[in-house]
Amino acid sequence: MNAKCHEGLVEEIFDTVKDVRVAGQKEYAANTENCFANFERIAELQGLKREQVLMTYLLKHIDGVMSYVKGHKSQREDVRGRMVDIITYLTLLWGMIDENEDKGFDENEHRFDFHKNEEQLEVESKVLHKSDWVGEPERIFENKEE
Repeated sequence: MNAKCHEGLVEEIFDTVKDVRVAGQKEYAANTENCFANFERIAELQGLKREQVLMTYLLKHIDGVMSYVKGHKSQREDVRGRMVDIITYLTLLWGMIDENEDKGFDENEHRFDFHKNEEQLEVESKVLHKSDWVGEPERIFENKEE
């Protein structure tokens, strides 16, 4: 696939994600004001955090995609539908994180302002450099020695 075709595909995917999110809000949240309502209801019933409930749904779809990649092609739902759901769940998780941290989100503009916390972004960008990166196995063994 060439870059121009991929760009069109990305636009199509995100248009679909938006449509699915709006439909999901009506169907699952049952509350037009709180897009996390269904996760919060289930979290309360189960004694979990809403993020944990969301991760359960997200991992269900990731598991389906993993099955597809491993060769299991006949699934109840097209694998692309699962990928749209994964992206949708990740946007919801992003919103939960923003709400939890109460930073960088302008409710009036409904967008994330990446420059609102420039000091923090500057500090974070200095923390990890390629030369500083330690792979997971090294981190595990490094911690065992301490």
